[in-house]
Amino acid sequence: MLKRRIVAIVGLPGSGKTEAINYLIKKSAWPKIYLGNATFEELEKRGLPVNEKNERMIRESLRKKYGMACYALWAIKKIEELGESQNILIESLYSWDEYLEFKKVFKEEFLVVAVYASPKTRYARLGKRPIRPLTPKEAQSRDFAQIGNLAQAGPIAIADYTIINEGGRSGLSKNLNMLINVLKK
Repeated sequence: MLKRRIVAIVGLPGSGKTEAINYLIKKSAWPKIYLGNATFEELEKRGLPVNEKNERMIRESLRKKYGMACYALWAIKKIEELGESQNILIESLYSWDEYLEFKKVFKEEFLVVAVYASPKTRYARLGKRPIRPLTPKEAQSRDFAQIGNLAQAGPIAIADYTIINEGGRSGLSKNLNMLINVLKK
């Protein structure tokens, strides 16, 4: 039996990744490592304000300097600090290179769970969200950029588990409870 599981939750914008992560934390008390915190740490180190322009600049400069797996390398250090005694959730794994780095280091301990919702469902959700709502055209543009520029489709396509999230929270919760039971084995 494995000592722990390192579970990355992936999916395109509006699929329900954050809902899934928050539910899993609530039900399992597993710690979460958010890859985006590497960007915020770098902004703080450079004394820059947090805004979309600076965040994008930092993400691009880190990837240019350290490679497309740089966020995984940052997270691996954080995971090692937590030790080997507990399951850990990974939020915001995007690129194929990040996936490969996690798989290389953690082998069978590393699992990917894709949260899937159709573009129609996701675009409706993204248009209604209170923070940074997107029009369907903006949402599709973001999809294309994340798939094309970050190779985000790779981790989604090769996920160990896929959760369909076309309905409401109760359907998502039911699917996540089944996932928790599988991961406990």
